[in-house]
Amino acid sequence: MEDTRELQPNQLDALREVSNIGAGHAATALSQMIGGRIMISVPRITATRVEDVPEQIGDAENPIAAVLLKMVGDVTGHTLLVFPLPAAYRMAELMMHKPEGSITGLGMMEESAIKEAGNILSSAYMNALSEFMGMILQPSPPHLVVDMAAAVLTTTYLEFSADHEYVFCVESEFLMSDTDEKLKGFFLLLPHPASLTKMLQAIRVA
Repeated sequence: MEDTRELQPNQLDALREVSNIGAGHAATALSQMIGGRIMISVPRITATRVEDVPEQIGDAENPIAAVLLKMVGDVTGHTLLVFPLPAAYRMAELMMHKPEGSITGLGMMEESAIKEAGNILSSAYMNALSEFMGMILQPSPPHLVVDMAAAVLTTTYLEFSADHEYVFCVESEFLMSDTDEKLKGFFLLLPHPASLTKMLQAIRVA
């Protein structure tokens, strides 16, 4: 089995459980940073081709903010944490302790806040996956890209198409308990072929 689309429902359930653990770790870290309680759930996880991802995260012409990290260690590849732009603005407000609606564009400080949120979230997901597989995964410093969804993901596909063909897409919902506010984001895991084989072997569950 070398294609993520061949994953069985119980294997996707195992990955969803790993993602839930990562989301829990990320929620704790983010809650400490913003000074308020955040809960993160994983309603859906899919395995698909990279070029099919834009339609999963919404209108391909809508602007998004994507935080890119490289994975190094026993498993290598790339991760993308994707927020619709309004959600990215709100995340920056929370990280910077600013009132809702006060951020309408991304300057250096706002970009830094979003990259830090992306770093926390991606690292938490990677740590959970690392513990599950008994392998070492380490993230690179984060890189932020802001553009239309189709442009960001097409560029990612073209840049890494020699190495990545399939992607795990983890839909994540962020609930601010104090205000009942909800944000949506997507964590994309793009493993190199050899690492994909290792991962698929590790998640062979009965």
